[in-house]
Amino acid sequence: MTLAIVLSLLILLVLGVPVAIAIAFSAFFVLVSFTSLPHQVIAQQVYIALDAFPLAAIPFFILAGNLMEAGGLSARLVNFARVLVGDVQGGLAATCVLTSMLFAAISGSSVATTFAVGSVLIPALVRSGYPVGFSAALMAASAELGVIIPPSIPMILYGTATGTSIPALFLAGFGPGLLIASALIVTVLVWSRRKGWGMQDGDGRQPFWIALTRALPALAMPLLILGGIYGGVTTPTEASVVAVVYALATGALIERAFDRAAMIETFRRSVVSSTTIMFIIAAAGLFGFVLRREGVPDSAADWLANTFQSEGLYLAATNLFLFVTGMFVETSASVVVLAPILGDAAVALNIDPVHFGSIMVVNLALGMITPPFGVNLFAAAQIAGIPLQRMFRPLLVFIAVIIVCLAVITYVPALSLGLPKLLSN
Repeated sequence: MTLAIVLSLLILLVLGVPVAIAIAFSAFFVLVSFTSLPHQVIAQQVYIALDAFPLAAIPFFILAGNLMEAGGLSARLVNFARVLVGDVQGGLAATCVLTSMLFAAISGSSVATTFAVGSVLIPALVRSGYPVGFSAALMAASAELGVIIPPSIPMILYGTATGTSIPALFLAGFGPGLLIASALIVTVLVWSRRKGWGMQDGDGRQPFWIALTRALPALAMPLLILGGIYGGVTTPTEASVVAVVYALATGALIERAFDRAAMIETFRRSVVSSTTIMFIIAAAGLFGFVLRREGVPDSAADWLANTFQSEGLYLAATNLFLFVTGMFVETSASVVVLAPILGDAAVALNIDPVHFGSIMVVNLALGMITPPFGVNLFAAAQIAGIPLQRMFRPLLVFIAVIIVCLAVITYVPALSLGLPKLLSN
């Protein structure tokens, strides 16, 4: 039965069937064809997969990010970031990274970050003389921070799948996120200086206090979300609802940006994004039930723990496996299916589950910017109006930088665990 589900899944993926549908159909096919279980089990397992209170945070965080974008607050973040880093050669490229990091603390989604920030900055970068392929590749790579800096949707999924504390995972995302953002900023500043790009990046910037004042409503949102969680006032799910209310109030009262058409489109996009993720979770839950029934997770954990008997070797093998997986399988599906299997083996080797969650999310986030199925690449290419091929050469540099950062995150646990341990004392 295990061979049947793997083969059916591979065949469907090769045929180009969307990942979530391929996962659901292969599990359904095996349960109907190779077991005598009643068909009600399928509906039961789908319900069980979705019956987790923390998952309610996902649609609310997506909606909050879309409301902030529709309310014009992403443009305010861009102007504020330009004030901070835009007065040097290459400052506009650095602004792309910094703005993505700020917006990541609102949306929790890399695709939302790509569209919200990229729609403003990709045209601005091209107008300032940066190559369009470089601009789109930088935006795609920077938006990866959307699933690393908290609140992070994949970290919610990892915490739900493994029983790991979601607030601790959120805290663990700050160190890796800041490391990757800093590395990307240094890279684009050096690159711009060598190529002669961005000589006039400081032109047209707003005065600091004006930009800060206008950006305060957007900057206050992550403080509201994270302050509520770590202050013990709200759970992550409750904080996501507060974020939606705040985004609605800010857009309506400060920006006055919400007419009926804008609201309908914002809610439509949020429903589509949320439904896609929830379908993936349901499909992965059914798939996981089949694997658990066959004992695959336990066998895989035992094999990994016995084959790679040191922590360092196991982490290296896992990183390689996740990197390849991320190239072909959507991040949310990968987290839900693989986190329980790999996490069990990691715990058996005394690897902290919070640290391992940070490694897993950062690694799979690379899949969002690696061909052939990198969702950030498609989003950035759509905004820039170019084929993916024009992004590949600069993209290789950004991927290399993030891989180096991933190595540091993997083998320096304090980078992920320092803040959770500090605040737990």
